[in-house]
Amino acid sequence: MDFGEFQQSLSKIKNIPLLGESSHFKMVPPFRQELVKNQTEAIKRAKHAGVMALFYPNANQQTQLVLILRKTYKGVHSAQVGFPGGKLEKHDQSLEEAALRETEEEIGVPVKQIKVMKKLSQVYIPPSNFYVQPFVGITATTPKFIKQDDEVEDVIEVDLEHFLDDAVLITKRLATSYSVEVEVPAFKLNGHVVWGATAMMLSEIKDMLKQLW
Repeated sequence: MDFGEFQQSLSKIKNIPLLGESSHFKMVPPFRQELVKNQTEAIKRAKHAGVMALFYPNANQQTQLVLILRKTYKGVHSAQVGFPGGKLEKHDQSLEEAALRETEEEIGVPVKQIKVMKKLSQVYIPPSNFYVQPFVGITATTPKFIKQDDEVEDVIEVDLEHFLDDAVLITKRLATSYSVEVEVPAFKLNGHVVWGATAMMLSEIKDMLKQLW
């Protein structure tokens, strides 16, 4: 989709109500809903993070969404695909500021070039005890991505029409933090399997974008 057309349509997203669990639960294994219900106390003590779903034009002025492949490390999100972003630091004034700051740090897009269009529904991540606040943002210029080598393995540029195609919705048997192996709903984007909290956030974004056209 032409970025100018997308940008004009996206201006209407602020008027669309958040979809929250109705979108999130499309992308979770059945036991996760019960797990969250049982972690009320843990949620009260959760750490907070902000992430950015950043749309931009490529060199041909076609709309793209950027994701990142995280480095392999000793942690629950090792080698997973996610949004640029990170935890709220003491010097951050808000979760939006944290998301913008971390986006610049992780993929090199300057904060001043990003316009935040919408705050989405929060997602709780039981394995790491994080409450994550996603935002939808745009940058009108084609970014020159500079990945943060100690945290980011690769920058993944996803075409908007590829993302919106229902053919990218799959079910994958994966080892998770909850169980040895389970069938989980996921997106397959640019050959990468995207599941868990990122898939939940993508589901809300996709459902909202489809209301714009």
